[in-house]
Amino acid sequence: MDLDETGDATVAMLNSEDFLDWFDDITRRFLKNTKIDKAVNYVTTDFFNWAQRNSIYPLHFGIACCALESPMATFGPRFDMERFGVLPRSSPRQCDMLIVNGPVSYKLAKKLVTLYEQMPEPKWVMAMGECSISGGPFWESYNIIEGVDKIMKVDIYIAGCPPRPEAFFDGLFKFQEMIRDNKQGMFNLDAEVEK
Repeated sequence: MDLDETGDATVAMLNSEDFLDWFDDITRRFLKNTKIDKAVNYVTTDFFNWAQRNSIYPLHFGIACCALESPMATFGPRFDMERFGVLPRSSPRQCDMLIVNGPVSYKLAKKLVTLYEQMPEPKWVMAMGECSISGGPFWESYNIIEGVDKIMKVDIYIAGCPPRPEAFFDGLFKFQEMIRDNKQGMFNLDAEVEK
């Protein structure tokens, strides 16, 4: 309790964000001191890893011709990417992978970074096509960024102009292997679990 200027006792108020931070800190310390977090991680790590690599929600940020020629064909009925658990979403707040294809201009780069920052953790970036990897035929242009890796960390590169659906599948399988190798449990999202 705090005393105000008149000497009356007032209850110290916490807003919801401060309360959640306080509660989260107490809960994490309790779990760490009692070793419950290691037991829960041991039970949940393999399940979380399986679920994460088999439910990939990409945000398809198509800028130019690659957006029409490769991802739309891959998500179509002939190749059917959904059978691998890949469902494209239109909101960055529901996605865990950003697919960038096409030339990224300096003017567009700010919006692309904003979309990337709106995505929840863990998040990954896939650069698809020569334009997003190196600038493509516009690589010496005054307004095109020579690769999306100049503005954000890229995890998977898929070469081609445009990349074939088979290359997209190969990139997806490498992406799933990357998730499989990085096993994370429920209480240690920032550090790897011992294998």
